[in-house]
Amino acid sequence: MPASVFVPGIEEEEFVARPGQRSTRTRRTAPRNQRRVRDGDVMSVIARAVREVEAAAERGRVTPAVRTKFQVVALLVREEHARVRAEESSTPAQRAEQLKRLDGVATILAKTAVRDSGLLALLAEDAVVSDAARALKREMLEAIGIEQEPEEVAPPAPVADVAVAERRVVPQSVVSRQLANPFLAPDFSAAPPPVARPRRLAGWELLNPLLNSFERAAGGAPACMPLPAPASLRAAGGRELMPHQAQVVAAAAEGHRTFLLADEPGLGKTAQSLLAAEAADAYPLLVVVPSVVKTNWAREAGIWTPHRTATVVHGDGDTIDGFADIVVVNYELLDRHVGWLGGFGFRGMVVDEAHFIKNRTSQRSQHVLELSDRIRTRTLRPLLMALTGTPLINDIEDFRAIWQFLGWIDESKPLGELMEALEETGLTPADPGFYPAARRCVIDLGIVRRRKVDVAADIPARRIADLPVELDDKAGRSIRAAERELARRLVKRYESALAARESADVVEEIDVELVRKVARWELKDATATQTGENVFTMMRRIGQAKAGPAADYAAQLARSAGKVVFFAKHVDVMDAAEETFARQGIGFASVRGDQTPSARQRHIDAFVNDPDVAVAVCSLTAAGVGLNLQVASNIVLAELSWTDAEQTQAIDRSHRIGQTEPVTAWRIIAAQTIDSRIAELIDSKAGLAARALDGSDEEVQSSADVQHEALVALLTDALRA
Repeated sequence: MPASVFVPGIEEEEFVARPGQRSTRTRRTAPRNQRRVRDGDVMSVIARAVREVEAAAERGRVTPAVRTKFQVVALLVREEHARVRAEESSTPAQRAEQLKRLDGVATILAKTAVRDSGLLALLAEDAVVSDAARALKREMLEAIGIEQEPEEVAPPAPVADVAVAERRVVPQSVVSRQLANPFLAPDFSAAPPPVARPRRLAGWELLNPLLNSFERAAGGAPACMPLPAPASLRAAGGRELMPHQAQVVAAAAEGHRTFLLADEPGLGKTAQSLLAAEAADAYPLLVVVPSVVKTNWAREAGIWTPHRTATVVHGDGDTIDGFADIVVVNYELLDRHVGWLGGFGFRGMVVDEAHFIKNRTSQRSQHVLELSDRIRTRTLRPLLMALTGTPLINDIEDFRAIWQFLGWIDESKPLGELMEALEETGLTPADPGFYPAARRCVIDLGIVRRRKVDVAADIPARRIADLPVELDDKAGRSIRAAERELARRLVKRYESALAARESADVVEEIDVELVRKVARWELKDATATQTGENVFTMMRRIGQAKAGPAADYAAQLARSAGKVVFFAKHVDVMDAAEETFARQGIGFASVRGDQTPSARQRHIDAFVNDPDVAVAVCSLTAAGVGLNLQVASNIVLAELSWTDAEQTQAIDRSHRIGQTEPVTAWRIIAAQTIDSRIAELIDSKAGLAARALDGSDEEVQSSADVQHEALVALLTDALRA
């Protein structure tokens, strides 16, 4: 047994040492009439109780009373461990002897729990201390003279919390693993002692300046932490790494433990993270991914770390291997499994497509942050890796949740190493040199950003080619009529707002600020209601009208140039395209968000391996991340994304390491509609990551306001007409 015993699921109580007497047990303050008690009294009670529990388990008579006594012994062992370790009046030898006796009791508890899974459940992280256990514990302690304060009755759990708890599961194979090692103790023995230093920046608000430091990045500013030269480019099994991949593995081998791996899509982040975990011995390893790629992650683990077992969580986890080295779970299942995952003993965690957690209020973000926090509380310097080729989709705020996952910041301030690094700069946010220095501090914590052009020059070029299509049929006429009606509504709203002003001044020119306000009002209404014509319904109708021409062009490419990836946002557009391919005798695979992982993987494998499957019809949201579709060099974007990042992710399913042909993305644009305006806006707002991460001089703009800017342009054109 380890030097300290940890019983999962048992809350610690405080132990308050008073002058002239031994530590007393209390919830908040010691009882007024606390009697002096010998340590041996408590130990004798624990020893007698654990022998009774052990004897009952050996006879196979584990009654409810025995389970209650088992839980009380576990509680007392935990409390005595904490008290003994905090005892200042004892000599080291006395403390060692007391801890040795407690470890003996813990060993008996562990062996007894193996006999009955119901006993093991009492040691689980989410175990509830029963009323009977509380009463028995109070009775046993008061019998030897330790008085207990009345416990406050906890309020009933909110209905929402009860519903969440009911959904949570613990797979049987995980129970088996816990049976094999029921006492999982945190180990911080190697932690360096805290150093008390004056905090020059203690009174400063630092998070916003840190984020702003990336917006203010000058041309040529560094985007990557210093990385060591790799000693070898060979991985397990003889596979060869590219130099940029081997650098990250070497950094992990040298002791670096937090990475925002933000390489451009297609540069092999999966292999880097798996081999970094191997170099850091960060097992068991938790990998959180989008559902579309979790099966592929298990395959990649088999390729890059073949001597490690990987398991994938599906549904309630009935099929997982509780003893695996690598556990792969998708974001959508975290609410069901976060309980046991938090107590599994992971020494590393990888979050793939980490921009999925940019909204810190979302449930999946909260689960990811909870898991990383629990891993850090149990493991000294765990390996934490956030993987994303597009860390900034909307604005600089997207960094917050990722930095928090990595333990660099909390909700309000920098933490640990980052705070120390900022202190060492000798600067404050009032100093002009603070912002480049602060950016450097963050990057040195583990931001790794490499571009294809710099580290994989042998990957052929890519280009985006726009193909305008004329919508001259009934659907096209209807779309243009709806666009005119939307413009008239915006003009009417603008004129009403202008007339309502108190000022009698005549406005000769267009009031640009009012135009932007009207566009914001319209966008807010469109987001809040599902009825009527708005910018979102118009874009969907445009996508439906483009489905036929886009599918025809993809079929033409498939016949003349080989395999093609066809991306669309909406299911009805995918359906229409697949009907076209079926009618023309073009074999296709379908990759959608509502498929099971095994079905989705069958379609992907068919597209990659079957020469008769010429087109992969893919959901832009479900298949735009994590997949390797480099077998195709032509991509058809039937519908526009709202962000350049989403568009880039889709293109980079083909434009990645291993591609041997130039990649062309054919954007199908509905001419003379708002579609063409949105395409221009997407292209104009592609500079955020380039400036913030790559040190480019491109202007930083938010990608979140494309809809707003489209409405501004529509209203401005209507007012000028």
